[in-house]
Amino acid sequence: MITYIKGELTAIQDEAVAVEVQGIGYEIICPNPFVFQSLLNQEVKIYTYHHVREDAQLLYGFKNEDQKYLFKNLISVSGIGPKGALAILGGVDIPEFVSAIEREDDKFLTSFPGVGKKTARQIILDLKGKLTGMFTIGEASEQPNVSSPAVSESVDEAKEALKALGYTEKELKPITQQLQQMDGTTDELVRKGLSLLMKK
Repeated sequence: MITYIKGELTAIQDEAVAVEVQGIGYEIICPNPFVFQSLLNQEVKIYTYHHVREDAQLLYGFKNEDQKYLFKNLISVSGIGPKGALAILGGVDIPEFVSAIEREDDKFLTSFPGVGKKTARQIILDLKGKLTGMFTIGEASEQPNVSSPAVSESVDEAKEALKALGYTEKELKPITQQLQQMDGTTDELVRKGLSLLMKK
C-alpha cells in the first residue's frame, strides 16, 4: 500500500495531478486537484490510497489524512465507489458531514452529487458511530449557508484556479458573489466562473 507520495508537482489536470519522484511520474486522482495550484513545480506531499481492481491500478490523493480516512470509509459503503466518494469529498466539510450521519440527516446527505435517499440511508447504516472517534463533529444548520466554510473554500480554490488561467483579481471580483451563491465542487465552480467571465 502506498501511504503517501512526496515529490515535485509537475502538472494539474481537471481530475488529477502529476507528481515526479526520482524520475517517475505518478498520476494521482484528487477530489479537487486545484487545491494544489499554488504548489505547482514545488515539492508536495499527497496522502494516497492505492486502489487495485482487475483492469487497473489507480492512485487517489488527498491533501490531508482526514480526507483519506473519510474516503476509505465511504468506499466501504455499499453503492459508493471511488468516483462517488471523490464527488462527496469535492465539496464536503468533514465535521459537518460526520455530524449529519450521527443525526441521520438524509436531507443533508442527499445534497451531495450522486447520493440519493437509498445511498444516504446506507451511509448512515454503515458509518454511524464509526467516524466520531476520528473527527470532532459540529452542528450543521438546517438550511445550507452560502458562506459556510465548505462553500467559501471551494470558491477560494476556484478563484485561484481562474487566476492560474490568467484572470486578475479585478476581473474576478464582480463574479465572486455569484459563485458564493452556487452549489458545486471546485471544478464545477471553475466552469461556472469561466462561463460568467465570457459573458462580461
